[in-house]
Amino acid sequence: MAQDRRTFALSLVTPEGPAFEGEVEMVVVPGAAGEIGVLARHAPLVATLKAGGTHIHLKRDEQIVDFATGPGFFKVEQDRALALVDDAVDARHIDSERARGQLEEAQAELERIDRGESDADRWQVEQRIAHAQNQLDVYAGGGGGRIRPIAPPAG
Repeated sequence: MAQDRRTFALSLVTPEGPAFEGEVEMVVVPGAAGEIGVLARHAPLVATLKAGGTHIHLKRDEQIVDFATGPGFFKVEQDRALALVDDAVDARHIDSERARGQLEEAQAELERIDRGESDADRWQVEQRIAHAQNQLDVYAGGGGGRIRPIAPPAG
């Protein structure tokens, strides 16, 4: 049965270039209204994405690769999907201590803004907080930044 599975081309692209390109069995992206799962032969689709976890199910070795992705857009047509996001960090490369430090620094800056002690741009500081928290969430949910095996079918 496993050999009957179909794949499709996926590109996960940031302004700096591709974060992932390849043939996949399934991708789950953080849609603005909830998670969107796509398999081969999916109906055409255009959606907005929020920051969150993007989960790429690879056919080879039956594994899932997790990314912490920023907001963006998602398009599916025929046997190709394209996710255009403002940032994508492979969970295997997330430094949780660094992300935790970034989160604490940004939260402290936001508190200084609230007290009138900083003229930093509030929106940019909030985005730094969201990005650091997203990396920590994906790191924790992705098994500490490892490629996860897909669980075997029950039965």
